[in-house]
Amino acid sequence: MNDRVILLVEDNPDDEALTRRALTKNNILNELVVATDGAMALDYLFGTGTFATRNTDESPSLVLLDLNLPKIDGIEVLRRMRADERTKQIPVVMLTTSKQDEDIAMSYSHGANSYVCKPVDFTEFVEAARQIGLYWLMINRQAPKRGG
Repeated sequence: MNDRVILLVEDNPDDEALTRRALTKNNILNELVVATDGAMALDYLFGTGTFATRNTDESPSLVLLDLNLPKIDGIEVLRRMRADERTKQIPVVMLTTSKQDEDIAMSYSHGANSYVCKPVDFTEFVEAARQIGLYWLMINRQAPKRGG
């Protein structure tokens, strides 16, 4: 399925490339929009800044969100998403290197749908991407859009 946008919020170009390769290897051909910091992610989600002309009626189907980001960190992005009617139901998978219990607990307490530690091994990363794509883009049923 390739008509649903994935928003990848990732500041590390190597991790971005790895994610792209893993999604492609699993035939997850959705459009991938990349935000390299938290401020850019919020601009995309809310149609502000560089994305002021973006149609915000078309929300991403999935947000892959790193924790440690420049400008605005992943937890703050998540907090703002959950506080806004337009974005509060978009599935968010925290995709990060942190295995800290505090980061995991904070992510879930602010409304993350899932928390995945980025595997270091490429084969394991490809498998994690396959499972994320299969579940969040194919199996999971999203809440219907309001007012439509």
